Amino acid sequence: MVKAVAVLGNSEGVSGTVHFTQEGDGPTTVTGTFTGLKPGLHGFHVHALGDTTNGCMSTGPHFNPAGKEHGAPEDEQRHAGDLGNITVCEDGTVNFTIVDKLIPLSGPNSVIGRAVVVHADPDDLGKGGHELSKSTGNAGGRLACGIIGLQG
Repeated sequence: MVKAVAVLGNSEGVSGTVHFTQEGDGPTTVTGTFTGLKPGLHGFHVHALGDTTNGCMSTGPHFNPAGKEHGAPEDEQRHAGDLGNITVCEDGTVNFTIVDKLIPLSGPNSVIGRAVVVHADPDDLGKGGHELSKSTGNAGGRLACGIIGLQG
């Protein structure tokens, strides 16, 4: 089993931890907890770069090794890093689990060393008709990010 973790935070009080586990060639299970978010839906993605030198803006675009358009996690046409939305409770907290087959922890398309980002707005899953729908899901600003690193 391979395990990884990303710790996220920002100066406005958003914080969280995201754990990744993968057994063999099976899907990757992502479990996370955040606090300090506004209630409702927030886009949640793996971004291509593990670079936070300019905050979350330097994490690059969504992780997309197959060169596809943005979509929902269940869509055939989607970036590997398109993990959809997380739903935040009225108290600003969320606990979530996502199981996904396109974000392995080993091999040529490994997400180790890349970044995970929680966005300010809902991801329209490529179906919103906005000019950004097919690239970012029009999910708004990058509230918090963390680099995905191997865990012992």
